[in-house]
Amino acid sequence: MVIQRTKKEVIIRLSPNVDTEDLQKFLNYARYKELTANFKVSQDQVDDLVSQIKKDWKTDTKNID
Repeated sequence: MVIQRTKKEVIIRLSPNVDTEDLQKFLNYARYKELTANFKVSQDQVDDLVSQIKKDWKTDTKNID
């Protein structure tokens, strides 16, 4: 693995035998970190959002049946 940093980006080179499913999980996490780097949110706000999403998901799945 080679990691190179430029002024505009970080370049990661991997061997072609890396498991693509694991690579996708890593890329999803890296994208999450990139998108949320400038957000300042309290744990209480995160917990409230998770609760609301779970509540909405349960309501939505009940309406499918």
